[in-house]
Amino acid sequence: MRQEVRLARLEVRQLFAEVGRGTTQVAAGSVLLLIGVMALFTGIILLVGDAWLRDRYWLAALIVTVVLGIIAAWLARRGVALLSPAKLAPDQTVETLREDKEWLRRRLTSGATSS
Repeated sequence: MRQEVRLARLEVRQLFAEVGRGTTQVAAGSVLLLIGVMALFTGIILLVGDAWLRDRYWLAALIVTVVLGIIAAWLARRGVALLSPAKLAPDQTVETLREDKEWLRRRLTSGATSS
């Protein structure tokens, strides 16, 4: 029994170590991705400012910020709509439970369960 407990502790420690390494790698990857996306947007701002706005980079930055703000607001609204309680309710399960309740009520009231 003690060996089993020792083995379980060892397995749990290994599991937590793997979870910690995985979490660290996901966080590092997310930070690098964020930096990459910021560099991409900086490049877009420089491209727009140089190519179309005659070196008015502040205007290019404003335009990119407004466009990104609109996209972010749209995504946030969609996300909130998807997380509304009406969307999260298990509709099929609730309907099945109602049907089961009605079936059981009919069965109990019809006397079909009498032995």
